[in-house]
Amino acid sequence: MMSNETAPATVPARPRARRGVAVAGLAASMFLVILDSAMVNLAGPAIREGLGLSVPELAIAVNSYLVAFAGLLLLGGRLADVLGGRKVYLTGMAVYIAASVCSALAVSGPMLTVGRVGQGIGSAIVVPAALALVLSLYSSRAERTRAMGIWGAVAGAGSLIGVFLGGTLTDLLGWQSVFLTPIPIGITSAVIVWRTVPSFPRRPGRFDLLGALTITVGISAIALGTVSAAEAGWGEPATLIGLTVGFASLTAFVIAEQRSADPLVPLGVFRNRPVVTASVVMMMIGATLTGVFFFLPLYQQEVLGMSALATGMAQIPIAVMIIVGSVVAPMLAKRIGLGRALPAGLAVLLVGLLWLAVDPTTSGFSASLLGAFLLTGTGLGLGSVSATAMAVRDSREGESGLLSGLINAAQQVGSAVGLAVLIGISVGAAGANDDIEFTTAFLGVAALILIALALSFVPTARTRADRATAGAR
Repeated sequence: MMSNETAPATVPARPRARRGVAVAGLAASMFLVILDSAMVNLAGPAIREGLGLSVPELAIAVNSYLVAFAGLLLLGGRLADVLGGRKVYLTGMAVYIAASVCSALAVSGPMLTVGRVGQGIGSAIVVPAALALVLSLYSSRAERTRAMGIWGAVAGAGSLIGVFLGGTLTDLLGWQSVFLTPIPIGITSAVIVWRTVPSFPRRPGRFDLLGALTITVGISAIALGTVSAAEAGWGEPATLIGLTVGFASLTAFVIAEQRSADPLVPLGVFRNRPVVTASVVMMMIGATLTGVFFFLPLYQQEVLGMSALATGMAQIPIAVMIIVGSVVAPMLAKRIGLGRALPAGLAVLLVGLLWLAVDPTTSGFSASLLGAFLLTGTGLGLGSVSATAMAVRDSREGESGLLSGLINAAQQVGSAVGLAVLIGISVGAAGANDDIEFTTAFLGVAALILIALALSFVPTARTRADRATAGAR
């Protein structure tokens, strides 16, 4: 990692309008991924009914995407650095679009799982490549922090439109439509990126194939083992084998990286405390984001008696406040420093989740539920943007893909493992295989953010920007 006094590498100046179009095309990919996830969550009950799935089986279909996404993100990020971000981005988008078609045509749980795995692979290639290209288009830390705000706002917009379209399309056209809707967006994004994003030079060096294989197998096996635990139990062979293979592969990865001349993940990155702290916090946020949007539609439809359309409309305030929080996060960081903005956002999120867990609403939507939604959305926007900015804003040349892959991998590992654990706990608390104890689920999510909040107070090396902010007050 570079020292905090070293300026990021610059890129050739580009017309502001053209750069804006390029960033819009890249941000559309993040919009697409979040849009799809939000719509699938809203369609979850319809998918469960249409394909005859149990709650754990639905979770496997959901988590198959997360496992592939988490397992391949670091590889996707490194591919962007070594082979060139634009080429990798376009390849990943083609994979994502093909897998979306497969998911829409699914007639069984296993076929849907195959399609979701393909979408996860495409997303794992597209997302870090897109973020790396955005960081390559901006040179200063301030610009990069603002870019992360735009990135988060676009993600919030995807969630906003997703919760609306997910319920609407499911009611009107069936759950298959949620997999077809993102396809034209993906094609448009690919065309914009192809025409406007420069082809940055490849990074010299050999590709670390052994490191790529061991980290991919390690993360995927741990995620799969945890998912199996939610379905079969922690003592079952599938769970034990998955976890054993996963930890053995991660051990092999560390050994391989120590010996590699061109490591996939230089182990020195883990000596950078802001990157490590942000990554662990992002794991908790990822588990929270996925957990909330998995349990909430089921809770609203199965307990509060709301339709898919009403459920989506009711979740719009969460998505709106994610956008607001994402836009406010860079301004808050500029005013009080990133080290203080992160715990502030997590504290807001924690209050919202605790409110959601104890909310007394028994039917339909209520003002009390709205309050919990507003705080939860605000906290998600503030926390995710602050954590991402902390991890990537000091990246140097050839490192943006690595760090963007790392922070996104942390989020998706947290999503896959966290959701499996939460489902296991909440289904176990209900005492029946097909029931969920929702209060337990929401309290479990709140506990994760409490851990993240505690971690955010661990002192990290302050950047020059934070010291300047503190000195100006």
